[in-house]
Amino acid sequence: MAFLESCGGMAIGLLGAGLAAVLAGIGSAKGTGIAGEAGTGLLSEDPSKFGKVMILQVIPGTQGLYGLVVWFFAMLQMGVLDGSAMDLTVTEGIRYFVACLPMALGGLFSAMAQGRVAAGSINILAKKPDDWSKGMILCITVEFYAILSLLASFLMLINAR
Repeated sequence: MAFLESCGGMAIGLLGAGLAAVLAGIGSAKGTGIAGEAGTGLLSEDPSKFGKVMILQVIPGTQGLYGLVVWFFAMLQMGVLDGSAMDLTVTEGIRYFVACLPMALGGLFSAMAQGRVAAGSINILAKKPDDWSKGMILCITVEFYAILSLLASFLMLINAR
């Protein structure tokens, strides 16, 4: 406990908020990269499918946005953005840290999984262009869990103090 006391509650809370933004962003970068690699293969053969490929590639990027929303809300709740920041107790800092974890971890893993699904959906687009919307539905299924992570972090942040 002495280590946590030496860090301070605000530092612990800021670490949680930072992890929500960074880990969800890393997941989105990885997921959009996976889908983009699959998309470049298709586009080298058929550039007319760029619009549909771009939509499938962008979908895993939403988790990074959700992570940034959680970061922003946590910073507001801790008073960092409006200048009303006060010393948080270690317990309060841990509450903020834990409240940010669902989005941090949910965003990281769901974005990478969604990138793989989007890459598979690009394969559907290549072989059966009329069925590409089925691939989008599969991507949206993964998105649901990212939204649940966002909701969990948001609800926990509301009651963190």
